[in-house]
Amino acid sequence: MSSGATDELSVLGIECFGHHGVFDHEKRDGQVFVIDLTLGVNTRPAAASDDLRDTVDYGSLVGQVTAAVTRDPVDLIETLAERVAGVCLLDSRVEWARVTVHKPDAPIEARFSDVTLTITRHRHDEPAGQGEGHR
Repeated sequence: MSSGATDELSVLGIECFGHHGVFDHEKRDGQVFVIDLTLGVNTRPAAASDDLRDTVDYGSLVGQVTAAVTRDPVDLIETLAERVAGVCLLDSRVEWARVTVHKPDAPIEARFSDVTLTITRHRHDEPAGQGEGHR
């Protein structure tokens, strides 16, 4: 049961190499993606016990997120962000996850510094593909 107090745990700038994108050259050559995570977690149990088992092990989570980004190419960063949020929500202590996917080398014919997509998913959100029309 949630006490209503949610703290935020962030891991920013996770660099991963993936083969995501709409264009053939993106899937073939790959590129760097940078992931920012902010998780809604009640940190009081860990603060009281001073025990890693009572909180989200962000070192392990980063490994899981990196694996999710480096496997199975997809076309859209929307799909990639949803995958990463799903990984974060596997830990039952995570009440919500805010995921930003940076694609700094996106194939755009203009000078730009970054392309980002940020999504927020809650533990009790309906899974993708389960909305109206999917019974």
